[in-house]
Amino acid sequence: MVLLSIGAYAQQTVVSGTVTDATTKETIPYASFMITGSTKGGRTDADGKYNITISGNYSQLTFSYVGYKTQVKTIKPGVAQVVNVQLQSEAMQMNEVVIKGGKKPPYRNKENPAVELIRKVIANKPKNRMENYDYVAYQKYERMLFSMSNLSEKFKNKRIFRNYQFLFQEQDSTKIGGKNMLPVYQQEKLSNSYFRKNPEKMKTVVVADKQVNFDERFVDNEGLSSYFDRMYQDIDIYDNNISVVSNLLLSPIADGAPGFYKFFITDTIKTHQPQLIELSFTPRNKMDLLFEGKLYVTMDGNYAVQNAYLSVNKNINLNFVRALEAKLEFEQNPDSRYHLSKSNLIVDFGISKKNGAGFTGERTVTFTDYKINQPPADSLYLKGGTLVVVPDAKKKSEQFWAENRPEALSAANAKVYRNLDTLQRMPGFKRTMDIVTTFVAGYKSFGPFEMGPVSTFYSFNNVEGFRLRLGGRTTTDLSKRYYFETYAAYGFEDLKWKYFLSGTYSLNNKSIYAFPQNYVRASFQRDTKIPGQELQFVQEDNFLLSFKRGENNMMLYNDFYRLDYVHEFENHFSYSLGLRKWKQSPAGSLYFNNSADNVFSRINEINTSEVTLQLRYAPHEKFYQGKVYRTPLVDKYPIFNLRYTAGLKGVLGGEYGYHNFLGSIDKRFYLSQLGYADVTVEGGYNAGKLPFPLLSIHRANQTYAYQLQSYNLMNFLEFVSDHYASINIDQNFNGFFFNKIPLLRELKLREVMSFKALYGGLRDENNPAKNPEALQFVRNQNGVHITNALDNGPYMEGSVGIGNIFKVLRVDAVKRFSYLDHPNVSSWGIRARVKFDF
Repeated sequence: MVLLSIGAYAQQTVVSGTVTDATTKETIPYASFMITGSTKGGRTDADGKYNITISGNYSQLTFSYVGYKTQVKTIKPGVAQVVNVQLQSEAMQMNEVVIKGGKKPPYRNKENPAVELIRKVIANKPKNRMENYDYVAYQKYERMLFSMSNLSEKFKNKRIFRNYQFLFQEQDSTKIGGKNMLPVYQQEKLSNSYFRKNPEKMKTVVVADKQVNFDERFVDNEGLSSYFDRMYQDIDIYDNNISVVSNLLLSPIADGAPGFYKFFITDTIKTHQPQLIELSFTPRNKMDLLFEGKLYVTMDGNYAVQNAYLSVNKNINLNFVRALEAKLEFEQNPDSRYHLSKSNLIVDFGISKKNGAGFTGERTVTFTDYKINQPPADSLYLKGGTLVVVPDAKKKSEQFWAENRPEALSAANAKVYRNLDTLQRMPGFKRTMDIVTTFVAGYKSFGPFEMGPVSTFYSFNNVEGFRLRLGGRTTTDLSKRYYFETYAAYGFEDLKWKYFLSGTYSLNNKSIYAFPQNYVRASFQRDTKIPGQELQFVQEDNFLLSFKRGENNMMLYNDFYRLDYVHEFENHFSYSLGLRKWKQSPAGSLYFNNSADNVFSRINEINTSEVTLQLRYAPHEKFYQGKVYRTPLVDKYPIFNLRYTAGLKGVLGGEYGYHNFLGSIDKRFYLSQLGYADVTVEGGYNAGKLPFPLLSIHRANQTYAYQLQSYNLMNFLEFVSDHYASINIDQNFNGFFFNKIPLLRELKLREVMSFKALYGGLRDENNPAKNPEALQFVRNQNGVHITNALDNGPYMEGSVGIGNIFKVLRVDAVKRFSYLDHPNVSSWGIRARVKFDF
């Protein structure tokens, strides 16, 4: 394992200045500079400015940028100085320019030298990728800076910021982010990465990690880091699709790029060795999720990308993104191939595309100490998982960072950690964060106890009528080992109290909401629920879900006694063991009837005792730990679930013995320009002679909200099965078709489609139509079955819809294709869903 060394401090040389074009006098953003005789350096910022602190007796800096002649500047060791640099253009001058009038010829791929060149780049992709080598090792430095941006002087001078002026940074107002910026987050990470081709393995050892640490009562620091990692992933120009702000944009050198981009040869740089061709590209449709920019291609037979500038059209169908710039730099390997040496991605977000305050995120990644085909010890790949964090990674000293950063922080960015630490200690800031957290997370903090969630304080249904609920949970301020959660609710129609109490003990001394979880929980819950809907501790009372269609007076009163053990591992495999005692009693118009002929043979309750083992594997999963629950960040990797439940007859009052199996796979398929499809495949089997409340009651939805995992035109308790298989496909086209329609494309709408199919059945022993001893299905007042078996083929429904309405709303027209003769069903309906997405 290659470890970072800590050298001794020598005399300090501080150099700053501006790099400009010698002819136009314009600043050159992101120009490279290196300490001559070392491997350290940096790049100018968006304004062409640079600042570097040098330890050692170095006397020269080398400046370079694609299309300009390299220049070496002499510096004086041991003193602070300003060194401005003017770079001379090295682009080839044309001897003759011929201008012809007439109509502009249409763009064509055929016999287009730019397209012929990009096809050569595409054909040579395999040999120019890291995967072409047997072994690769490198050191990687990452820096993420997130700021409030484009802030007006009026905003800056508000009374609330009177004591916070030290936080603001100023820059050229013509640059991304505007004049006034307020940094709110910064993280740096230093790691060693190792790639092995056969068998393929990628291993990363995080040596140092430094970030702004917010008060955990308000912000989940680990979750925030994961969220930014998902938003700002590494850019690999050789991938067919490049992930940017949780969307995939087609690479300009993707296999199918000539069908979506226009390419133009715009310059030849002969003074660079090897010679470079400047290749400009632009989308054929300005609304599509595509880049525009320039590539610099080597003319040495490798057709490798030596530099790249990526941006997006201002009209792109990408929500809240006002501007995007990515710059990639490559360095030559000993075998004359190229590897990525630096990348810089800046994205400016805002509600308005043109003005107003917003947020700007900038991620810079530097790759150094690049080694090819030098195999490390085999033990390196055997110890730990694919990601290993050294124990003291978060405890590195300022001296360590000063010596091991390949790029020195600017004076303003170096103050971010200290400034935000100072901010968090201010009483006014704490009060502001407390208010924001209450509205966003739904909990009001009282130190060791949080009250909430506020969305459940008031709701209503046909059984309980008007329902009030009040509850909350303890926080880490009380204990990092013990957690308690509770609520009490009262229905003014049924005049019954409901309540919940749980106690959790964390076995790894971490929050039970943090990854990886390892805890034991005991709980009791007495409450109502709709048959077939999972009863969750804090989500079932949401006020907006109180509004339902059709008849909604079939519910259950439930008593749950539970003991659960949950254990997650670093590789994202987890298992849980549970013991549950459950008493359920019918409520409203729901009844349990033992006989088809005698209505007086009804039973009052069903008692079961169960033991459950659940296995889950979600490779590479990332999530944001919120105040209520963890939110997974959906990615391309599948999620596997397997659950086994055994009913224990005669144990703790259990009346039935049975075996239930449930398995599912969730996967997002990225389809390049056709968007993505979320696919869920699920199957279940119940072994044993059981009453219908213990069978698989399929997830129905009678609200007006479109629910991804439920059947949106199925009524509650409409179908039950003891064996079933289902598939759920939700396709998002990301505006691929609407972007081609004049006028309509200006609305930046997005097309969505879905299809759901459920095939199942009942064995004779569980089917009351064939076994009179089985618990009877529910009938309505006319004697017609409300509950049914899937004995006439699969249940199917589909939808077409429009997403991205006002950037947050999706509306679907849902069509039901089967079992249309059931009572109180609709063959179609309109459903809506609020979804925040880029």
